[in-house]
Amino acid sequence: MDVVHPRCAGIDCSKKDAKVCVRVQGQGGRATSATVSTWGATTGQILALREHLVAAKVSCVVIESTSDYWKPFYYLLDDGLDVVLVNAAAVRNLPGRKTDVSDAAWLADLGAHGLVKASFVPPAPIRALRDLTRTRTVITRERTREVQRLEKLLEDAGIKLSSVASHITGVSGRAMLEALIAGQRDPATLADLAQRRMRSKIPALTEALTGRFSEHHAFMARLFLDRIDAHSADIARLDERIEAAMEPFRSARELLISIPGFSRIVAEVFIAETGGDMSVFPSAGHLASWAGLSPGSNESAGRVKSSKTRPGNRYLKGVLGIAALSAARSKNTYFSAKYKRIAARRGPMRAIVAVEHAMVIAAWNLLTNGDFYRDPGADYYTAHQPAAAKARAVHQLHTLGYRVTLEPLADSA
Repeated sequence: MDVVHPRCAGIDCSKKDAKVCVRVQGQGGRATSATVSTWGATTGQILALREHLVAAKVSCVVIESTSDYWKPFYYLLDDGLDVVLVNAAAVRNLPGRKTDVSDAAWLADLGAHGLVKASFVPPAPIRALRDLTRTRTVITRERTREVQRLEKLLEDAGIKLSSVASHITGVSGRAMLEALIAGQRDPATLADLAQRRMRSKIPALTEALTGRFSEHHAFMARLFLDRIDAHSADIARLDERIEAAMEPFRSARELLISIPGFSRIVAEVFIAETGGDMSVFPSAGHLASWAGLSPGSNESAGRVKSSKTRPGNRYLKGVLGIAALSAARSKNTYFSAKYKRIAARRGPMRAIVAVEHAMVIAAWNLLTNGDFYRDPGADYYTAHQPAAAKARAVHQLHTLGYRVTLEPLADSA
């Protein structure tokens, strides 16, 4: 096998230190040498390691992406060296022969022969934006959990507010909860705090607010509401910070928002996770595969096994799922037609993944060409395959017991 990098280093990093193997290809009859050393994970030790690798004339450094421990090594060594970050699943060592030392030697051997594929590491501005959007996602989920805990507390008190109000922490629900905490127990008085459209539900609210809300429930409800408010304040601060960080990517965000189902938050997460620069991905299919939205390839002895999608970026897939659900419920759009067409044959879950895949393809094309989204329309499949649509409609009527005779309209002849 050809050697691409005669001098290559493999690094197996951990929290405290890293095993570094420097592999030097033998020439002129000399044997190939591999020297393994241990270096600390502190900044000073990593800088010393960089000087060591430069002195050894290493042309390629392969680092396994172990948790977050790879970051100090990658960021410091990337300044002056050709560093390749690889997925741990793609460079897994042989079972029964796995140690930190053998892992480092294995990485160096793979890198020397060009058998590693670099993972995508975005530039520093995108990494900062990614930290902000991911933190917002985590805190938003925590706020949702606090709301769920509050709902369980109300169930314990016999207060069935969530069965009438879709959002128990909305304007009306919040007013009723504050009154309960303050000591008000009369259901009619509590129900009269409803605002706007909720006032039409006052009789149902009166029934739902009849319970056994005690001082203990008041203490716990106050605790949960304070946590919800704290999370909301943190999310507002993050939104402000993200808006400032999005300044160089405003045009890209506007393009993405033109896609049905893409909200401002979805567009921001998409840019943060992909970098917004589609030149990193050779084609739209590469982006869909990287996001974990393409069928897997698993064939052996001529037999195709499971082709389920591979695990992708969970933050990106999470917001794309929300966008796909929103687009599937939209009216007179290509995505809604695609969802209905696939859901009828293969079920709603596969249809959602198919819509996510179509959204990623559209996003790649928009950011590559700089054009706003132009929806093909809900009649896309019918217009492109009129014969199939006609045959399907006739077949459905036949199964219902009707004999069909088709005559073209005068204006369509």
